[in-house]
Amino acid sequence: MNVSSSRKITQILGAELGKLVTLPLIWLTLIGTFIFNLALAAAFTSAGLQGAAGTQSILNIGLASMGYLQAGFIILGILATCSEYTGGQIRTTLTTIPWRGFQLSTKHLALAIVTIPVAFIIAASGVLYVFIMMRDTAVVIEIDTMKTLVGATGYLTLTTLLSAAIGALLRRTTPALVTLLGYYFIVSPLSRDFLPNIKNYFPDTAGYYMYMRPSSDEINVLTPIQGTGILMLWTLIFIAVAIVFYRKRDA
Repeated sequence: MNVSSSRKITQILGAELGKLVTLPLIWLTLIGTFIFNLALAAAFTSAGLQGAAGTQSILNIGLASMGYLQAGFIILGILATCSEYTGGQIRTTLTTIPWRGFQLSTKHLALAIVTIPVAFIIAASGVLYVFIMMRDTAVVIEIDTMKTLVGATGYLTLTTLLSAAIGALLRRTTPALVTLLGYYFIVSPLSRDFLPNIKNYFPDTAGYYMYMRPSSDEINVLTPIQGTGILMLWTLIFIAVAIVFYRKRDA
């Protein structure tokens, strides 16, 4: 790769990062998600202190909010791709960067760069809160805490990228939010009871095994690597489809 191509990639990536970090809604979403996660961690910790006996797992309590926390990262992904369609900013972007497939791919890369550290901080904050509040009780401190937090970070990051791809396909914030939040919080939980044989292949269910150890009585459980692979495959498929449509249709 020659120097000019490398510089071009760096400039495009810098532009995409600049758009993300200067979008007020992105910061409001991240701050709101952080506060919401701490509030949930406090609620789960209080319940654990009042109702549980014996040893308890810091990780299980600290990551109990993940099912709700993912909503903030779904919103983050949708905003990252749909915000440019508000006010016609997408036309300016495509005039400046005519390589549509490359531009959308770089946007996802920029989103991943922003999401990874934020997802780790937010996930770790819940676990840290539980540790601080329950350190004097009989709580189990797992030796694989960092591995679990990395899995949680990976799940939130892949969920964000998948949501961004759906946002790029639908191009409108509200339809994308309704579709994804409806799937994650209504369709998927209900379908697990009707489709038990394939539930582990759903993106959210597969992603669950990236950070939570299954109980011993679960059937057809996945390893963290398998869960990561399935969720990553879903994410790459939707990104590829989004790029195909992005290149073929008008802005």
